[in-house]
Parts: sequence; structure tokens; C-alpha cells
Amino acid sequence: MNHNELLADAFDRVRTNVRGVVKDLTASELMARPSGVSGEGNSIAWLVWHLTRVQDDHIASAAGTAQAWTADGWAEQFALPFDSLDIGYGHDSAEVSAVRVESPVLLEGYYDAVHGRTLEFVRGLSVEDLDRVVDKSYVPAVTLGVRIVSVIDDCIQHAGQAAYVRGLVHSS
Repeated sequence: MNHNELLADAFDRVRTNVRGVVKDLTASELMARPSGVSGEGNSIAWLVWHLTRVQDDHIASAAGTAQAWTADGWAEQFALPFDSLDIGYGHDSAEVSAVRVESPVLLEGYYDAVHGRTLEFVRGLSVEDLDRVVDKSYVPAVTLGVRIVSVIDDCIQHAGQAAYVRGLVHSS
């Protein structure tokens, strides 16, 4: 297995998790939020939207391309009350509640569009590309390889959180 196949496999696993989490859920199940000690937790809709926005934003930036969110009209389809560059980082409870979708089809469609762009990008990378610095604001500077692993890690964590919420929704 080479680095391109390895990265594609990792992102394929994210896609499998996303599809499994949203499969056959109703709008109310997608919007369900677990209550905790500090208030309302994140909904499945928000978690999947956010992980997709992060992947879209970070991979598009690394690839030097437009985000699917804006370029392919997903921002208009979702019609969320946020700036078009918002990826959900730091959202409060009211902002989490604002991410509303009527069916998993919209979430799956946006994720699939981002996934396709991601696979096209990672399949074309050389080993040398992975050492290219993509963010100098950190010490040490962030390389493309580190950024891609960070995106995969973030997506897997949020997909796992969404799966947990799905389990809570289906156990009640």
C-alpha cells in the first residue's frame, strides 16, 4: 500500500462512518441533542455538517481550490444563518441548533461531494508533497502530511461522537 492508497482508505473510513451514522434518521433524530452537565450537546446534524465543513475547508486550502460548500452550491442548499466560510469552530448552543436538515440525504450529498474532491487530491500527492509547509503560524510549521492526518483525526472523532448520539437517540 502506498501513501495515496493509505490516505484514500482513511477518508473512505470516514465516509463509511458518516453514512452509517445518518442512515435512515428522521429530521428530529438528526436534530436530537444529548443533555449534559453543561447544557445541550451537539446534534448529529451539526456534528456531520461540521466535520464535513472542516474537511472541505482544510483540503480545499491545501489543494488551492474552492470549497465545495461555496463552489457547488451547498451553502445555498443548507441555507444556514452563518457566513459562507463558517466551519462551526467555536459554535455556541444556539448556533448548533441553527444547523437544521430535513433528511440525511443533504448531509450525505455534501459529504460525498467533499469526499470526492478529497480523494482526487490525496490520490495525486507525491511523497514530497507531504512535506510542503501549509501553515507557518504554528511552531513547528504544519506540513501537508500533518494537516491531512489532523483532518482525518478530527473527522473520525466527530463521526464517533455522532454515532454516540445516534445510540442515545435509538435507546430512548
